Amino acid sequence: MIIKGSVENIVFRNEENGYTVINIFAEDRLLTAFGIFPVIQEGETLSLVGEFKTNPKYGEQFEVTEVTFEAPTDKAGIINYLASGLFRGVGEITADAIVGHFGLKTLEILEKTPERLREVRGIGAAKAREIAESFRNHSEMQNTLLFLQKHGISMGQSLKIYRCYGDDARELITENPYRLVEDIEGIGFLTADKIAEKLGVEQDSDFRIMAAVTHTLLEAAGRQGHTCLPEEKLLSQTAKLIHAESSDRIKSCLPFMQINDKIKFYRYKEEDRQASKGAWALSINYNLENSIAAKLLKLNNEAQELDINIDGELDRFESENSIALHTKQREAVALAINRGTVVITGGPGTGKTTIIKCILSLMSARGHKVLLAAPTGRAGKRLAEATDCEAKTIHRMLGMDFSSGKPVFKFNELNNLETDVVIIDEISMADIYIFNALLKAMPQGARLILVGDKDQLPSVSAGNILADIIDSDMLPVISLTEIYRQDANSLIVLNAHRINRGEMPVIDNASRDFFVSNVEEGERQVEAVVSLLTERLPKYLDCSIRNIQVLSPMKKGIAGVNNLNVRIQEAVNPYGKEITINGTVFREGDKVMQTVNNYDLQWEKGVEQGEGVFNGDVGYLTEIGKETLTVDFEDGKCAVYGVESREELIPAYAVSVHKSQGSEFRAVILVLSNAGYMLLNRNLLYTAITRAREAVVIVGPVGIIKRMVSNNYVAERYSLLKEFIWENQRKARLLKGE
Repeated sequence: MIIKGSVENIVFRNEENGYTVINIFAEDRLLTAFGIFPVIQEGETLSLVGEFKTNPKYGEQFEVTEVTFEAPTDKAGIINYLASGLFRGVGEITADAIVGHFGLKTLEILEKTPERLREVRGIGAAKAREIAESFRNHSEMQNTLLFLQKHGISMGQSLKIYRCYGDDARELITENPYRLVEDIEGIGFLTADKIAEKLGVEQDSDFRIMAAVTHTLLEAAGRQGHTCLPEEKLLSQTAKLIHAESSDRIKSCLPFMQINDKIKFYRYKEEDRQASKGAWALSINYNLENSIAAKLLKLNNEAQELDINIDGELDRFESENSIALHTKQREAVALAINRGTVVITGGPGTGKTTIIKCILSLMSARGHKVLLAAPTGRAGKRLAEATDCEAKTIHRMLGMDFSSGKPVFKFNELNNLETDVVIIDEISMADIYIFNALLKAMPQGARLILVGDKDQLPSVSAGNILADIIDSDMLPVISLTEIYRQDANSLIVLNAHRINRGEMPVIDNASRDFFVSNVEEGERQVEAVVSLLTERLPKYLDCSIRNIQVLSPMKKGIAGVNNLNVRIQEAVNPYGKEITINGTVFREGDKVMQTVNNYDLQWEKGVEQGEGVFNGDVGYLTEIGKETLTVDFEDGKCAVYGVESREELIPAYAVSVHKSQGSEFRAVILVLSNAGYMLLNRNLLYTAITRAREAVVIVGPVGIIKRMVSNNYVAERYSLLKEFIWENQRKARLLKGE
């Protein structure tokens, strides 16, 4: 059945999925219609396909299956349509004047000969162009969004697509729907595949197979942090994705993708490599890792190697700060002063921060300018507090700007940072993209000091920078093992190192900072977490629940992140204005986390303005608007999310251990329940408890702790940085005739 009418008012609209309830004047009466709608405004004329249904609560309603826009057919309707606010430069007076001049031909004039608008008194050439352009853009956008939503694409994703392709969206997607996999963040192969099926694209289409390969490599980078995949893994995972019985057809497409510079192949040169002869990588990741390797070696070689004995300076630093540096700490500072690039790694309490402060003191005394940075805002804030010096995120230090639609850095290979020394803390969290940008901006002869904990989980994003540099054995590395930061009653640091050595932690609930609540899996665990978070720990530490973070190894299950967030929200923020996004309820006041790097999201921080909110940034949802969400982040930034970006947020009362990397909290509640063997390992347990500064409470059976301590499995991260460091070093030696 088809009904046509004018939208009287919009009763409800979910901008995420387009679900809308409207009152529409059709068939000479006011009707209620509901279903998935494109962006609409009151006053627009619609043609709706569907059927009437009777709701026990709301009575008769029209359930919509298809929506098309209709031009209003009378003068009053055309005036209301033009004055609805959809078109720039047109209010009620202007709309009345236009329709008064052109009558029922107004919309035809706007579409075909908009230059005639200048015939209307008060409309000049500039205003005529503005109205015509606005009319054309709105019509095209409506039709494009409708086309996309018919193919199962959410409103947020549809807006991203339209902004990327503009008026060519339908033509481009119809020609090759798989281009969405590469071009639009958040749209994967499965979504593109559904569209392709509706458009009649063949299952063995080259477009489909190449998109599946690209998707597999993108997913490997985005979800597992791999910058490449061994050929047999790439083929098997891609075959599984497209339900292919054989990988022969996939393999035949790889050379074509290589010729078109979509992917690149690296053939391992080391004899002791696994059965695989080489690995495939997206060209961008391949080039970035090769660039990083070359720049690291160049930076290390360019800096003047000194041979300065700094024992006297270290003695003075010890005297002034009433401390005694260990031999390894003194060695680390000496290397940082004398060499171009140095890596300092160690676990909690091994004195990494003391070394950074000492390097700052000695470098400043020499008149050198030192910049401090970290991959995340939270890590940067911690570094600043520990050193009493300014510390920024790497992005901010480099002056990132996204106004052109892609990240551009003020400081780069043509405009270097004005510094003599750069110290990067928590380097294990950096991905290859930002690390390459940093190396580009390093001035010739400057020193680079990388500090981190090699035993933490690797970065969430693509790359394995710290581990690869250490394993290459081509740059100076100092490993700190001696524990300095530990008072007599503290167990956090002691137990972290015990776990790292494969020893059971000391479980002594009489301690003041390390506790185990031996609660079996299930509802009792959830109740214990809520009680600890809302009552017991805030009283014990005299702090807000904002200072406490709940962690879990997994997302699903009773003790998983998803359920914990729901239960904690019920306890701490049960009422208030709310919105549902992808099935998740968000309320004003909720703790939230950004899940991807969004380089063009604008923020304000007092009088300061900028762009860029990054994966792992935590804040609080302060306002839910009609089409926006406002988030105040812990580093002081305030950002407003539109329809296209708000799905990047997740609840953060509880987060995965991986998502907590680089963060430090006054207290951590770690919930442990049975999960996969590979997930419950020593590395994850170590990372989780080292997030806490004053207290750790593990909620779970002691048996699971034993299982994690004994499980030293660490999933291999596939990357090429180490290979490229070796290769670039070999090339350098050949050039020197060595």
